[in-house]
Amino acid sequence: MTVLNIIRDCLDALLHPSARYDVLTRARHRAFIAPRLLGSLAALAAFPVFLATRGAPTAIEVAAFAWLIAPILLSWFLSRTGRYEGAYALSSLALAGLVMTVAANTGGIESFAAIWLVVIPLEAALSASRRVVTFASVLALACAGLLILLGQFDMLPTPDSSTLLRGICMAFGVASGTLYAAGLAFSAESLARTSVSLLSVEEDRYRLLARNMSDVISRHSRNGAVQFISPAAETMLGAPVARLVGHGLFDRVHVADRPAYLTALSDAARGDEERSVEFRVRRDTPRGGERLANNSVDFIWVEMRCRPLGQGSVTTASSEAEVVAVMRDVTDRKVQEQALDLARTAAEQADASKSRFLATMSHELRTPLNAIIGFSEMIVQEDALMLDAARRKEYAQLINDSGQHLLSVVNGILDMSKMESGSFEISPEPFTPRAALLNCCNLLALKARENGIELVTRAPQDLPDMTGDPRAFKQILLNLVSNAIKFTERGGTVTVSAAVEGSRLVLRVSDTGVGIATDDLARVGSPFFQAGKTYQRRHEGTGLGLSIVKSLVGLHAGEMSVQSKLGEGTTVAVALPLAFTPPAQPSSNIATLTPGLRSGQPDQPSQVKKSA
Repeated sequence: MTVLNIIRDCLDALLHPSARYDVLTRARHRAFIAPRLLGSLAALAAFPVFLATRGAPTAIEVAAFAWLIAPILLSWFLSRTGRYEGAYALSSLALAGLVMTVAANTGGIESFAAIWLVVIPLEAALSASRRVVTFASVLALACAGLLILLGQFDMLPTPDSSTLLRGICMAFGVASGTLYAAGLAFSAESLARTSVSLLSVEEDRYRLLARNMSDVISRHSRNGAVQFISPAAETMLGAPVARLVGHGLFDRVHVADRPAYLTALSDAARGDEERSVEFRVRRDTPRGGERLANNSVDFIWVEMRCRPLGQGSVTTASSEAEVVAVMRDVTDRKVQEQALDLARTAAEQADASKSRFLATMSHELRTPLNAIIGFSEMIVQEDALMLDAARRKEYAQLINDSGQHLLSVVNGILDMSKMESGSFEISPEPFTPRAALLNCCNLLALKARENGIELVTRAPQDLPDMTGDPRAFKQILLNLVSNAIKFTERGGTVTVSAAVEGSRLVLRVSDTGVGIATDDLARVGSPFFQAGKTYQRRHEGTGLGLSIVKSLVGLHAGEMSVQSKLGEGTTVAVALPLAFTPPAQPSSNIATLTPGLRSGQPDQPSQVKKSA
């Protein structure tokens, strides 16, 4: 092995630089140079022995030895230029010249050397070039034709007529030609084995890449049928590759995305530019091995980049164009985009609510402040205005009412701020809900009569005691009932009822008021939101009524739902546990808001109501 390695290293040192970095090209150059160097060196070593045994050589013998030594020049040519086809063409010329010289002096076409003409195209076949093989074949036929013509016109020297010598020469020609052809065959087999080995290595390399790439590589016909798909598809889609070939992948594409999928493949097949498309594909099993709820179908988002196969090559109109595609799972990116869209929508809604709040607060704060300032100035100037005691009392009452209204607005804002910051304290204790309900209705009965509204209370005598914050319970009722009275026209009815359902107390406040439009229904209950257009509203308020109710219900682990129809009235149902136990927190009485309130969005109950 050491001697062979030394010989191989010496041959590699003679190779042209262009052949040193490709294994197959290096093997071909080595196969060309090695036998010619060996043959030339053997001819040089045999020439002194020939002189010692034969004496002075004839001109033909000198020419023969010169032709035998000439291949060393061909090796030098290939080593210097790297022109593999050119070296084989020169080798064919050198071999044809040697055969012609020997055959012309030993009987022409009947010479033992004529059989070597067959070897010329066989040797040229090692070049793996049709042009060189064609050239060598034409050259061999031309040499054979020339020998025949020269023999027909008696232009060749008369060969030795000894039958024995001619037989020996013929046997030598056949044997030497066969041995040379065998050497060519072994060289061809060696090159073929090297090619197969290199091909196997490349296949293993690409197979390794295909199996370990997270992206899926596929080849499609123009109609979208899959002709090849990499094993990564099994991980992405949870289905064996055999089920994706043909139209198996197309059948998994979401129905709404199939036109875009086929259009991208068709455009890529017709043009020479890359096409990109995103579509949804069905998975056989959910990721993580979890079963989907309600047996729903699991779709993932896939980005596919496709381009024509063999880009840059000329394809005829009749040939069917193929497309190679690379697919990547972009579900996580799509989820992030959807989350960003939701966050953007939430921010826009919050900004709109803030604008509504600023627009309404300018009215809610300025009106009572103007009343307080105006009537207080009139009292200060009572001597000039000659106010009597009754008029001063009236103005003082108006100032007090305006102050109370202003205080309620400020308290509502402060309560909402505490709830959103998680610092609103609740103190659960046993109390009687029926007494609290009747008390709240009695407080609002005068307001209902002034507005021409009938207030109906339905509280059973056997309502059990419950545990909760009685202050928050009263605030829930006051907000709901006052909200219903505010949005009910004169002659309408507001009904307040309470009932026990299981382990919860259910309060229902129904009115025959204006109702809520469907577009506003999903957003009612958000802080500072008011149903209807801000600048066309007929009722005062900051839009915090139902937001506070919703927060207080959430703090008591309860539920709130609203059913409403525009022009037909609204029903608000609040379900509170009879025995409420606050959750264990680092701070025992610190309230925790629901996620919907923190984000400024409703928790999406079945329906939500307008707020005052």
